[in-house]
Amino acid sequence: MLAHAFKPLIIKGRALLPIVQGGMGVGVSAHRLAGAVASEGAVGTLASVDLRHHHPDLLERSRHLHDQDGLDTLNCEALGREIHLARQFSGGRGLIAVNVMKAVDAHPKLVRQACISGADAIVMGAGLPLDLPEMTADYPDTALIPILSDVRGIAVLLKKWLRKGRRPDAIVIEHPAHAGGHLGATRIEEIGHEKFDFERVLPDTLALFDTLGLRHGEIPLIVAGGINSHEKVQRYLGLGASAVQLGTAFAVTEEGDAHPNFKAVLAGARPDDIVEFMSVAGLPARAVLTPWLKNYLNREARLQGNAKADPARCTQGLNCLSVCGLRDGLAKVGQFCIDLKLAAAMRGEVGKGLFFRGADTLPFGDAIRPVRELIEYLLTGRRPAEGIA
Repeated sequence: MLAHAFKPLIIKGRALLPIVQGGMGVGVSAHRLAGAVASEGAVGTLASVDLRHHHPDLLERSRHLHDQDGLDTLNCEALGREIHLARQFSGGRGLIAVNVMKAVDAHPKLVRQACISGADAIVMGAGLPLDLPEMTADYPDTALIPILSDVRGIAVLLKKWLRKGRRPDAIVIEHPAHAGGHLGATRIEEIGHEKFDFERVLPDTLALFDTLGLRHGEIPLIVAGGINSHEKVQRYLGLGASAVQLGTAFAVTEEGDAHPNFKAVLAGARPDDIVEFMSVAGLPARAVLTPWLKNYLNREARLQGNAKADPARCTQGLNCLSVCGLRDGLAKVGQFCIDLKLAAAMRGEVGKGLFFRGADTLPFGDAIRPVRELIEYLLTGRRPAEGIA
């Protein structure tokens, strides 16, 4: 394991590098990326949503299906395959986690499949995962890691879980002003609120631990969003975090599971190219202003004005989300099929895809480097010898 100056991240008795790769769907963080990160002794994360896009035989079978249960079964089969492949890639090192979004309608099925297939951890956000302990009750060895953004949400979840006799094995604290994808705020105007600042959430959470009789470090805190340098790793671990989580920086590594065009779009984006908008799940989102997104935002007001509840508007026929602005006619949120657009992005279709991205610059600029070099830089400050200023 890489030599560094930080304490290890301890999850279920395993000593890990204090680096977590965030889950990114559709298909952006699949077995190759998660396995590569875990092979270095860190936490690699599979995003569970619609992994059938990495399996041509499952896609072919899905063309002949017209029922939700059948599609869910194929996606669970894809998840099982991906966990197995990630484990092979990792060589048994590190930790293999599965990110399951609470907002996805099939989340209980995906959680169960992840547990059956031997995932080391379930990471859940995009909603408050209050019932995750019940969903995993038959799998006590599976680590449970909720994603939250402020101390109020952490307090609600901890009190609920502790009454059930279950403690999170770690907590990811994600800052909406920096993270990519679905952001932990109710409105775009709220994403920069000081209540989300790590300098506030970390000490407030440690104080909450004191009131609940929890020891500091008993539940590791993992900060996510805007981590793009060794200096930031030092800063936040010094403030009481046990690890840091990165998404976009891992998505653009050589081992990232998405198409090279996807990596080029994310790595080449400048600050003015990155915009916030309301996604279909009712949460703010952040993405690169590609031709499709620019066209959509120009039409957004008209599309929202014509919003109506109609299951036939679900262009994929998936009913993938528990709440969908397009299908359910929610006028103030997104009016597009998110599964269709994220799958196009994963395939590198720049003119059609939705490319979620964090707000900050990347550690290696627009260069595409291996996972090992990224982890080494984050933990030691050492940059690759070639190609990086």
